[in-house]
Amino acid sequence: MSPIAIVLVSICAAALLAFVVQRVVRAHLRQASAGREELLGKTAEVEIALEPQGIVLVEGERWKAVSEKGRVKPGEEVIITKVDGLKLYVKKKE
Repeated sequence: MSPIAIVLVSICAAALLAFVVQRVVRAHLRQASAGREELLGKTAEVEIALEPQGIVLVEGERWKAVSEKGRVKPGEEVIITKVDGLKLYVKKKE
């Protein structure tokens, strides 16, 4: 094998290894985006009227919700202020 071919293959292998290591480090440092904490501050759409309890949709998932202030009609948007178990506490989006 020629010395030039060995150098080119070595450079390609080193570049591939550097790329893979960079992606692994980036994925490791990225903060997890799951759990109840991520829901706080997100917008949800009311599916079943909140009087004060009802159902909202958050990213395609149905959640039981309680309105902190008054009635909220279906189709209106609310902001999640608190998560308690599987129940969300929300306020009307202004």
